[in-house]
Amino acid sequence: MSESKSNQGVPKLDRYRARKFVPNNTDLSNPDNVRDLYNKLIERKIDSDSAFEEFILDRSELESAAGELGASLYIDMTCQTQDADRSSAYQKFTTEIIPVISELSHSLDEKFVTLAQEFKIDKDRYLVYSRNKKSDIEIFRQENIDLSTQISLLSQEYQKVSGAMTAEFLGEEQTLVQIGTNLLKTDRSLRENAWKTITNRRLQDAEKIDELFDDMLKLRKEVARNAGFENFRDYMFKAYHRFDYNADDCKEFHETVAEVVMPIVKEMNKKRKEKMNLKSLRPWDMKVDPLGADELKPFSKTQDLINGTKNIFNKLDKDLGAKFATMESLGLLDLENRKGKAPGGYQSTLSEARKPFIFMNAVGTDQDMRTLLHESGHAFHAFESASDDLLDYRHAPMEFCEVASMSMELLANDYIGEFYNEEDAKRSTRNHLEQVIDILPWVATIDKFQHWIYESKENSRQTRSEMFAKIYDEFGGNLIDYSGLEREKQYLWHRQLHIFEVPFYYIEYAIAQLGALGIWLNAKTDKASAMRDYKKALALGGSRPLPELFDAANIKFDFSKKTIKPLMDAVAQEL
Repeated sequence: MSESKSNQGVPKLDRYRARKFVPNNTDLSNPDNVRDLYNKLIERKIDSDSAFEEFILDRSELESAAGELGASLYIDMTCQTQDADRSSAYQKFTTEIIPVISELSHSLDEKFVTLAQEFKIDKDRYLVYSRNKKSDIEIFRQENIDLSTQISLLSQEYQKVSGAMTAEFLGEEQTLVQIGTNLLKTDRSLRENAWKTITNRRLQDAEKIDELFDDMLKLRKEVARNAGFENFRDYMFKAYHRFDYNADDCKEFHETVAEVVMPIVKEMNKKRKEKMNLKSLRPWDMKVDPLGADELKPFSKTQDLINGTKNIFNKLDKDLGAKFATMESLGLLDLENRKGKAPGGYQSTLSEARKPFIFMNAVGTDQDMRTLLHESGHAFHAFESASDDLLDYRHAPMEFCEVASMSMELLANDYIGEFYNEEDAKRSTRNHLEQVIDILPWVATIDKFQHWIYESKENSRQTRSEMFAKIYDEFGGNLIDYSGLEREKQYLWHRQLHIFEVPFYYIEYAIAQLGALGIWLNAKTDKASAMRDYKKALALGGSRPLPELFDAANIKFDFSKKTIKPLMDAVAQEL
């Protein structure tokens, strides 16, 4: 991979709107300054309806300013995890600023709820805002502030451990992402070597990661007990503002995947095995082209990835193309993989500039192209909802955030000729549609595993790993031959950063994938109308309840059998 011009951090950006409440030169990395501004709002006298609404918007401005600082420090840290100054700055914000904000935000929540009984605001406009604030008041506990800080520091340590993982492969030190590109090679012995190199490197730190998770688990259970919850799962459902579905709905989803999706997965794996003329599929046989074609190589330089993606968006929707070009021109893309960079990919919104930043680890694969399309969907969400002055409404519920990103992957399929010839474009699309099916069992695996972790009384390291393997087998692990690799299989969950950093944030991918398939099917009938509905729903941000966001996009908010089966049938037919 050739390096692109990377800022390796957050560029300096203009604010979307001039500040009215927060002084321009205030240092928000100083806890005294943050405390002073929050206390000014807490102590402010409110004597009219208009003053009440001004109070709400001033709070939003303060939260935007502090939020942008926190996001910038996080981005800078993940771009260079081995930079001591960046690590220290983010840790300082986590330990000194976030606790102040957490405590004083609770006081502002209480003030808002009290004032809402005295002064009039548009009830429909503030429906979601009011509901969320009341929920936050219910679960707030002073003693949980320090515990949450400790958990955040453990998450940062997980990032450090993962980001530092390299191994020698083919005579040179490489990141695990770089080594992973060999899983696409037609040489089976090379694939096996790559898979075992990656997995063995992860196992070297298995004890360290298990120890981190043990510490997280203990703290999370304490947080839940302090807030009066029987388990951390129930606490997180409340914290995530999941008003429209519950744990039983998730468990119904697990059952539906086993009943409706797994037969399709079994058939796909059977055909893969036949095409590859193998007695059994090994873990290193799952990404390579089953007919022996060389791996797809959509680009060799990061700039080529950027240019091709921009062309796709211009063909799909010129307005989206212009927004992506804006990100490039402002230095809001850090895409290439390098040593010391945190793993994975994400989009983060800089809340004062109201601009998105995309972080990923590109090494030239088809999946890299998909990742950029996916994160760009999140970025478009940030752009479309940027005009709302209420920070809370510039962030949609997570279940719909992923609709924005997953839809973009599907909608772009008609234009990936920007990267491929016709034959390779079909291969890429087919691979993607198979991944759409495969993601549902993997989500069910991770989600069911997390439910078990926080419901279970017995949670030793050994029991945990054995249970993961058992659940994984329910959703396709038993279709792959792991003989002689039992320990490697048991520790596959260590690679899933959501378990460590955002617990219970994973079922959203399944709910959203179903929504994205709905948009994709709509586009097959009327692409222009589907794009209008897509952008209209994105513009709502988080200002409406989750079912209304789905309605705005002309899709169903439902992840039961009656919705999943027709969608799976449509994908199977397309394949």
